[in-house]
Amino acid sequence: MSDLDPTGIIRIARANGETAERAEPVNLGLRVRELRKARGWTLEQAAVQAGLARSTLSKIENGQMSPTYEALKKLAEGLDISVPQLFTPPSKAQVSGRMSVTKQAEGHAHATATYEHRLLAASLSTKKMLPYTARIRARALEEFGGWVRHDGEEFLMVLTGVIRLYTEFYEPIELRRGDSAYYDATMGHNVVSVSPEDATILWVTSLT
Repeated sequence: MSDLDPTGIIRIARANGETAERAEPVNLGLRVRELRKARGWTLEQAAVQAGLARSTLSKIENGQMSPTYEALKKLAEGLDISVPQLFTPPSKAQVSGRMSVTKQAEGHAHATATYEHRLLAASLSTKKMLPYTARIRARALEEFGGWVRHDGEEFLMVLTGVIRLYTEFYEPIELRRGDSAYYDATMGHNVVSVSPEDATILWVTSLT
């Protein structure tokens, strides 16, 4: 991890994650029946929507036949979804109840030559977002060894001071307290402080 590369913060967060559960194969017939019933359709109504014979749809739902790609395409169009979604299990709707509170001045600190990061909600693993605050030490773009870029999208909000946000495809822009930016993090980006004191910002990076 380079001192100039905050992507290491993201690697630290991912390293603490848990192994994802292996997905079970989807029963196509059951999946089609669930999708049909979720829309409140009878077999006849769904068959009409998909342009299939009622008997064909019934056999698909009961696992009595393997549909051709054309039949799958008609099914997906009738249900107003994509073909891959026919084989994607529904997302779990249960409430996780997870919560993590980070008091002021708490959090895991990671200092670099240009930024001082403080990880928030560090007690939670497998997060979908990585929130952290940063004190911006850098005063010039030349202090970086090139663009910072990483997977995901990113949101920043200025908490104190004034920053200049440099991005690969846009003109530099100055942001003050309360100003924010949301951008594609695969695009090169760097932040410097242009106020007399080190600026501080809130950063939120997507991890999925």
